[in-house]
Amino acid sequence: MPANYTLLEKITVGAAGAASVTFSSIPQTGYTDLVVKASVRNTSANAAAQIVVQPNAATTNLSSKLLYGTGSAAGSVSYTSDSSLWGYCTGNGATSSTFSNSEFYFPNYTSANYKSVSIDSVYETNASAANQSLIAGLWSSATAISSLKFLTFENSTGDPKDFVQYSTFYLYGVAKLGTTPAIVPYATGGDTIMTDGTYWYHTFVSSGTFTPQKGLSCDYLVVAGGGGGGTLGSAGGGAGGLRSTVTATGGGGSLESALSLASGTGYTVTIGAGGAGGASGGNNFGINGSNSVFSTITSTGGGGGGDGGGSGKNGGSGGGAGRTNTVAGTGTANQGFAGGAAASFQTGAGGGGAGAIGGANTTSNGGNGGAGVATSISGSSVTYGGGGAGGVLDNRTSGTAGTGGGGAAGVGNGNNNGSAGTANTGGGGGGSSILAGQTSSAGGAGGSGIVIVRYVV
Repeated sequence: MPANYTLLEKITVGAAGAASVTFSSIPQTGYTDLVVKASVRNTSANAAAQIVVQPNAATTNLSSKLLYGTGSAAGSVSYTSDSSLWGYCTGNGATSSTFSNSEFYFPNYTSANYKSVSIDSVYETNASAANQSLIAGLWSSATAISSLKFLTFENSTGDPKDFVQYSTFYLYGVAKLGTTPAIVPYATGGDTIMTDGTYWYHTFVSSGTFTPQKGLSCDYLVVAGGGGGGTLGSAGGGAGGLRSTVTATGGGGSLESALSLASGTGYTVTIGAGGAGGASGGNNFGINGSNSVFSTITSTGGGGGGDGGGSGKNGGSGGGAGRTNTVAGTGTANQGFAGGAAASFQTGAGGGGAGAIGGANTTSNGGNGGAGVATSISGSSVTYGGGGAGGVLDNRTSGTAGTGGGGAAGVGNGNNNGSAGTANTGGGGGGSSILAGQTSSAGGAGGSGIVIVRYVV
């Protein structure tokens, strides 16, 4: 990559897929041009689909001229619509695991003139068909580009589709030749890299390595995977342990201290997986989540929720107690709280959260999941580490999931599975609900963890 190109942000689509991807808060100084390189695939049943870009989410004043080739034919088309600026996107009808490649180039993106864009795109597949396109596009607006939104559609019908896991987008700022870019990241690593002009943020939703290019003082958020919920009308899983240097940390502890990291050293980042929920078919407690690690900082996986007759497991936050007078799991100091206690009622307790103890059960209600912790380390306030809700036996009312990604419990008066904690929040899984004498419901899995590292621009 040329020296005057600076990687401003990288986004990788996770396991849940994404209906759209947006680069927001694009710097308005320090660069003349923008480049986006995208390697994508979508959920279309066809081999070839579309990837569309909308500057500032615009759906009007867009037009383009397209030159295309298929390997056996060529042609040109003119467009004037909200999907004028597009390239090829590989769909699920193409060879498995193949992705399309596109480059979007926006010169003079902050000027008061209309904004042109050139798009070079090809979809790759080992099938008989292949397509390549060159597009000259225009956004007839004098407004500076501050965001770029990418969507994907069925090629033949125009129906919206989702980008699949591992679709990747890179946003580069291009500085004037002979000048030094005004804003340059001082480290590599992360599934998303972005700046707001004050901090650089490296967000890891999958394991990797953080490597500073100079000595850095780094703030961090490290959230472990949440524990799974239990079975047989039982307890919610505990949230993953949460350690942070910004706003608040887990377990009611004091804020942690920033890390001093050396230039050129690769620091391991491990994202803890959520623990499995208790399997249907009997009394099965939730499994503990896995630890998340950044350098010397380790957050402990959340405790699994107790089953119909078992205690909650200890963890970053403790799993809730089962529904027959069992013991709650304990949390880890300065990371999370204990799960809820349970008396001899036909309901399960809530899993502990990073910000509060899980709720105890009552005669007619499952326990609520403990609340998570809100931190602004990403530039806006986001809550992580909610405990999973407690499930119930027969016609009783399930608990409520803890804020911060806790999983909902199965609905009462049926054999209903608990819901999983939200991915990349460390939320605990919800407990299952069950009818007397039956065993066919499972606890929800815990949500995976996350690591965010920030440092001053």
